[in-house]
Amino acid sequence: MLGLDSRAARYTWTAVFILLLVAVIYLTRRTLFIFVIALLFAYWLWPLVNILDRRLPGRSRVPALAIVYILLVGLLVVMGIAIGSRVASEGATLTTKIPELISKLQQSTEPIASVSVPSLKSRALSILRDQINSHSQDLMSLLPKAALGVLSHVEIVLFIVLVPILGFFFLKDGRTILSDILGMVAEGPRRAKAEEILADIHTLLAQYIRALVLLALATFVAYASLLTLIGTPYAILLAAIAAPLEFIPLIGPLTAAVIVLLVAGLSGFPHVLWILAFLGAYRLFQDYVMQPLLLGAGVELHPLIIIFGVMAGGQIAGVAGSFLSVPILATLRIVYRQLRARPVEPYQEQGNRSILSSGGKDTL
Repeated sequence: MLGLDSRAARYTWTAVFILLLVAVIYLTRRTLFIFVIALLFAYWLWPLVNILDRRLPGRSRVPALAIVYILLVGLLVVMGIAIGSRVASEGATLTTKIPELISKLQQSTEPIASVSVPSLKSRALSILRDQINSHSQDLMSLLPKAALGVLSHVEIVLFIVLVPILGFFFLKDGRTILSDILGMVAEGPRRAKAEEILADIHTLLAQYIRALVLLALATFVAYASLLTLIGTPYAILLAAIAAPLEFIPLIGPLTAAVIVLLVAGLSGFPHVLWILAFLGAYRLFQDYVMQPLLLGAGVELHPLIIIFGVMAGGQIAGVAGSFLSVPILATLRIVYRQLRARPVEPYQEQGNRSILSSGGKDTL
């Protein structure tokens, strides 16, 4: 009557709803990040919980979850005693050595001043020396304060406490949550399509977090073994720094390599080229052997897309955005691919694909 097109109105309201949803997600991104990390934490523990759940009597997952959490606490205690003390000792030693390392860097640049016509490189090094001279004391005074600030930050404590608790509920009630989500869609082809999408996302997240954890462990073992074997200073500390950086695609391993080379070089280690050769060989082995083997076809993203996602995620949400960029892009790829695929069979005829038809043992 007023000349409004109902189809255009639906599109308009859909666009408005999507924009509002994006705005809400952006405003609550810190809270959502905690829940996403808890979900990935649950996927990390899920294989062991699933194995125990199949072998323990009863329909409740609580006994299996209790056993897994007790084993996890025991593992953390053992690792803290065996490795954590060594990392803390090397970290304390490196902290006390930082003034000496800075002094060595300053001494290495002192001959530059005697050059009558300094080159572009010498000028750059002179500027670097001057900056170190003017800010080294400030940096040394800020390091302990920054460390204490991070450890005492309320959000860090809440994060450490909330992630295992939320992960417990994801593992315990994941099937019920999934059923409630699917219950919002009427039975039929659309629900079958929703189940296919969720099944693919389930497989993706399980493969992705498993691959990240195994790659981080492999990185720690490889770095610690090689650096200790050739006598690199602070070998265990550098391996402990490199391992968690594997969780940030592309940029994390590159940052770890720079840190290892910088610390080894400033510490006076004479075989930095050996470390450089090892880092290059290990990266090739990991990128072309380990990652395809662990991830399979779950994450099929071009490196350019990964780089864009990591950089864009970092601008939007910092380190959290960089970490979540790859699974988010892979999830969007799954949704897009499934929506473009041919329509699925009617819901009643398509039972073997359902992630709810397995009795709850293979899902969160």
